[in-house]
Amino acid sequence: MKVDRHGQAKILTTEEINLIFYEGVKNDRDRAMFAICLYTACRINECVTLRTTDVYYRQGIVRPEIVFRKGNTKGKLATRCIPVIEDLRLMLLNYYPSPRTWFYFPGPGQTGHICPDSASRVLRKACNKVGIQGVSTHSFRRTALTLMSDEGIPLRIIQEISGHKSLQELQKYLEVKPEQVRGAVSSLSLLSPVKKSRFPDTPISEKITPRNDNSF
Repeated sequence: MKVDRHGQAKILTTEEINLIFYEGVKNDRDRAMFAICLYTACRINECVTLRTTDVYYRQGIVRPEIVFRKGNTKGKLATRCIPVIEDLRLMLLNYYPSPRTWFYFPGPGQTGHICPDSASRVLRKACNKVGIQGVSTHSFRRTALTLMSDEGIPLRIIQEISGHKSLQELQKYLEVKPEQVRGAVSSLSLLSPVKKSRFPDTPISEKITPRNDNSF
């Protein structure tokens, strides 16, 4: 967890996400911004540099995929197109820059785009309001990638979404929970050479001694 901006960004729970989005964040622009970070696992710089046409068609309809242009990605490795799920689409419908701007999240005076540091300040203020610590804009990315990993999505597919240049880099993002470690260690009992005692649910039936017919 981040403490005074040191360490890894906190993995968010569903409850914490709801608190941030509906009690901490004040407007539809900021909800749309953080929703993109959460539901596409993008970096904050990739989010704030989106053009309006990367998110919407010219008719004002949300695109089926958000386009993260190669020039705005870390390392400028490749353009990524991430599908828009319904939860994200609804967030995007609530925010549309008016008048239409070149950047989806325009800066002050409708020139340029909002800077990542400004987005970070917005999030810190929202988290302070609802009493959540250790959160940064990277929390949305780490939360999304870790959730996909926990759900059994192959790492190679997650890498395609995250844009990491190697699986080794991707794995640094994924959080291992204590209960996952306990479960993994518990599974080793299958290898145990120790003979386990047997405790049947019902007592063994008494052996019936054959009756001696000569007793009559």
